[in-house]
Formats: sequence, structure tokens, C-alpha cells
Amino acid sequence: MKIILMGPPGAGKGTQAEYLIEALNIPHISTGDMFRKAVKEGTALGIEAKRYMDAGQLVPDEVTIGIVRERLSEADCQAGFLLDGFPRTIPQADALGQILEDLGMKLKQVINIEVGQEVILKRLTGRRVCRDCGAIYHLHYNPSKTGEKCELCSGEIYQRDDDSEATVLNRLAVYEEQTSPLIEYYDAQGLLLNIYNLEGEKEIEEITREILAALGVK
Repeated sequence: MKIILMGPPGAGKGTQAEYLIEALNIPHISTGDMFRKAVKEGTALGIEAKRYMDAGQLVPDEVTIGIVRERLSEADCQAGFLLDGFPRTIPQADALGQILEDLGMKLKQVINIEVGQEVILKRLTGRRVCRDCGAIYHLHYNPSKTGEKCELCSGEIYQRDDDSEATVLNRLAVYEEQTSPLIEYYDAQGLLLNIYNLEGEKEIEEITREILAALGVK
């Protein structure tokens, strides 16, 4: 079963991916994992990607697409995969379509998890991290019992810059501009499955069951 998992930052894609790959027995393929694997194995594309990553630059599409092709060509992807973090743009989606055609594969579904912006802001801006030991807390869902100190080491708990409201809003704006057009793209192909959790009230397991039911998996 070949699946793409989509959704804005903070929608819960990572959590759902863990549940889905276990239920479906398919590999979870994320762009980060692909880059790390290609770099570790020292493939030509991995070396090229590392050059950009070391310079703090975005890896160009042609390199990313090549690494995706390498990964999807591996034996463990023949029966299916869960692709997460790619494609992010229409040109990448076109390239993925060509890769799948070349490999004799066909997408089963594109799962799009929809969560309201206020819920996402609450989830992402509420995260706090211990400056000393790295323990993670959340103001709303998992606050430290010792206030502004870490329960484990008494270190200072702080908010990382990338969890600030301004940064999160910018990430959401980038997603909306670059990635949300893919929703129409895949909807037009009859592949889109929208999973709505706008108020963020559904339990993780409930969302997983909803996705599996839509996929025809019991």
C-alpha cells in the first residue's frame, strides 16, 4: 500500500505515522531519514546533499528527487510505503508521479490531516525544554510539577526560538503557500483522503482507526 501523509506542522503526522506503519507493516519514509541514509551510505546523491546541508542551505529539488528515487527503488518499498515530508510542492509531486510510473508503482491514497490553526499554535508554542538535560514539557499537556524548573535535574525550562508564536506562524504560512496546493492536486486525481481534527479533540487511536477504515484495513 503506497501512501503519502500530509498535514501542517503540529498536525500529528509523526504520531500517526508510527501507528500506521505498524498496522500496515510498511516502511515510514521521511525526507530527513532519506537524507541521513544516503549520506551515511556515501551515495553520489548523498554526498551532494551533504554539501548543501553542511552549508545550511536547502537541498535542491533535483538532488532530493534523486534520493527519493533511490529510496523507493529499494526492496522493502515494493509492497508499500508511507511517504512523509515529500512532496512539498507541485513540481515535486510531478516528479514523484514519474518516479512511481518508472518503478511500476501506483499511489493508493494521500492522507491529509486537517487541524485548526489555534490548536496547532497551542500545541507548538506550549512546548518547553530543559536547558540542562533536554527533558521536554508542555505548558498545557505535560507541565513540570516544579513550575519553571525541570523535574529531573532542576534545570531551567525555556521556550526554544523555533517554538515561538512568530516562528510557528511563519512555518504555517510557508506550508499554506507551498504545500496546500497539493491538496487540490491530489484531490483532482481522486487520491485525497481528508482526516478532520479541527478542534484537536480526537484521540490518537480514533484518528488511526478512521484512516485505516478509509483504507479498507480492519
